[in-house]
This record gives sequence, C-alpha cells and structure tokens, in this order.
Amino acid sequence: MTTNRERFLAILSGKSPDRIPWIPRIQLWYNARLAEGTMPERFKGLTMRQVEQALGLGNPARSGRVFRTRREGFDVVTHERGGEVLVEYVTPVGTVAEKRIRTSQLEGYTDSGLPKEHPIKSAADYPVWEYVVEHTYYDPCYEEYLAYDREVGDDGLPMVATGDVPFHHFCLHLCGYNQAFFELADHLPQVEHLLTVMEQCERERLWPVVADSPAVLIHHGSHFDSQMTPPPLFAKYIKPYYQDFSSLLHARGKKLAFHADDDSKLILDLVRESGFDMAECFATEPMVSVTLAEARKAWGNDVIIYGGIPSVVLEDTTSEEEFEAYVRNVFRTIAPGDAFILGIADNAMPRTKIERVQRITQLVEELGSYPIRAV
Repeated sequence: MTTNRERFLAILSGKSPDRIPWIPRIQLWYNARLAEGTMPERFKGLTMRQVEQALGLGNPARSGRVFRTRREGFDVVTHERGGEVLVEYVTPVGTVAEKRIRTSQLEGYTDSGLPKEHPIKSAADYPVWEYVVEHTYYDPCYEEYLAYDREVGDDGLPMVATGDVPFHHFCLHLCGYNQAFFELADHLPQVEHLLTVMEQCERERLWPVVADSPAVLIHHGSHFDSQMTPPPLFAKYIKPYYQDFSSLLHARGKKLAFHADDDSKLILDLVRESGFDMAECFATEPMVSVTLAEARKAWGNDVIIYGGIPSVVLEDTTSEEEFEAYVRNVFRTIAPGDAFILGIADNAMPRTKIERVQRITQLVEELGSYPIRAV
C-alpha cells in the first residue's frame, strides 16, 4: 500500500500498513496566518490542502456530510450586534436563546466563537427545547458525501461528523458544563426526560440515515473528559447509547470514532466497552494527565489511536531538544505500530512552529515504516 487512504483502510480493518500515516490538522494555524497576514512566504496564495501537501501531510478529510438538518414548526432568528451573535429558537411553546462572542480578535482562532449564554437557563426552558428536538429532521445527502469522497481521493478517508451523544450535548451545548451539574442536582426529572426525547429522536431519525450512508468512518461524540464526563455519569448516560449505536454501525461494516481532545485517563475502559473503534485527535501528556503508553495498555488494538503529538510540543514553550525527544519516544511507545495514526491533538495551533510539523514528516520517513522498532 502506498497511499494514505490505503493505510487508513488497512488500519480500520485491523491490518498493518506499510508505514504509519501522518495526517494532522493544521486548520487553526492556517486560519490564524490568514487572519494575521503572517503566512510564510512559501505558502502565500496556497489553499490549506496545498500547504498540507507541501508539508507531506495526509488529508484529515473532516468536511464530508451524509445528512442535512431540517427544522419545521419553529423559527431560528439570528441577531448580530457588537461582536455578539444571538440565536433565538422561537416555538409555539416558548422561546429559548443562545449567545456567542465573535470578534475580529477571535477570527482564525476559533471555528464558531465563544459561548456566552446557553439555551437552557431554567426549568421552563426544557419543554421548549424538547419541541425543538421533536421538530428536527435529518435528510440524507449521500451524493454530497460521494462527491467529497472523490475529491479527497488517495490523500485520506472522510470522517463524517454526526453530532454527539445526548447527555454530553446537554452538558456542553445546552447548559454549559458549570450549569449542567446544577441541573442534574436541581432538575433531574426534567433533564432525564429531555435526554429520553433526544435519544428517541436520534434513534428513529438520525441513526438510520447514518447507518444507510456510504460513509465508512463515523464521528459521533466529542470531548469526553474524566472530570466533565466522569466514570459514573459515563457509565449511566453515555455507554449504553454508544453500545447500541456502535453495534448498528458494525453490522453495516462501519467504524465509530469520537473526538478525544480531553483527559480520558479515568474513562479508558469505558471507551472500549462502549464500542468505539477510534479515538481521534487523542490528547496526551503534557496537555492532559493520560499518557500514550497508558492508552495503549488499556486499549491494545481494540481502539485505534489517532493522535500522539500534543500541540504544545510544536510551540516555543518546548525546546527543540525536548520536541525531538518527545516525537521519537512516540514511535517507541507505539511499536510495532498497529492501530495507530499519527496526528496532532487537536490542531496545529496558531503559535505552532510549522517547521516542526515538517520535521515530523521527516521522522515518519525515517522511523515510521512497519514494523516500528522499539529502540
């Protein structure tokens, strides 16, 4: 095998590639260079994909979609003022609103701005959001995926984002982490009723569209963390959902990934038991407490690790010597190289020294051929 697509597919099927794929995300670095007008001379005028190719990188291919979301029976009204975006969900049973900060200073540093207010602020907001959920539908757009798949070609394999498990979506997006735990204490019946409505709608409307799609690698779930989704809550609200969803996908020959850019030290076993096939953008120390070695020991070849390079080692805060030693140790840790794709957790950040990304390309050529030796 000689292409990143062939390597990716081999790893998904439990086989060994000829060498470790090196497919990091550089989107935040690239966007920041454009926003600041500081693009290196050799990359000026190039698309992000052209920059990736110049650096010897595969294509993360995260822009494919297999459905479009359709809302009926309520209005979504957006207001922009003074660097803030207010989105109102106006339904027959009430209105809820969320607010995000989007300023020129944030351009290039965040994909969607910073949250300031979340939709659920009181017990009265639960039935309103249930109405939103019950009137949201997912329409297949498989041709879009197939066109994107052809565009990606041999450079990679599309990983299709399909949302999040209801419990974590509630915590992160509907309430915010801080308020979510108060809601669990103060309004548990309302929380659990909402979660039931969300899960039923996803099982009936979203899951079949995803399962029938031509996509192979399904991304569903993000930022599970030992503190924010601790083992007791993960086991109760998250694991059963994914056990059913992963079983459905596996029966259709598909693989399930989650975005693992958080500290998963205490939930490694639960991730495996949930049926995940891949931890994508897997974060490790020194960014978080979990180490690559701990994850390899807990998961073996059951869960593919896609990561290995914490973004902080690509910045000036890490010396050249420390950077070189860290990357070389990654290869020793993953030897012989099964169930592993080399990437950055989560992104090449705006202050990344892009020369280090290119240096990793050289080290992949030097050390990344299978089987990797633990030397």
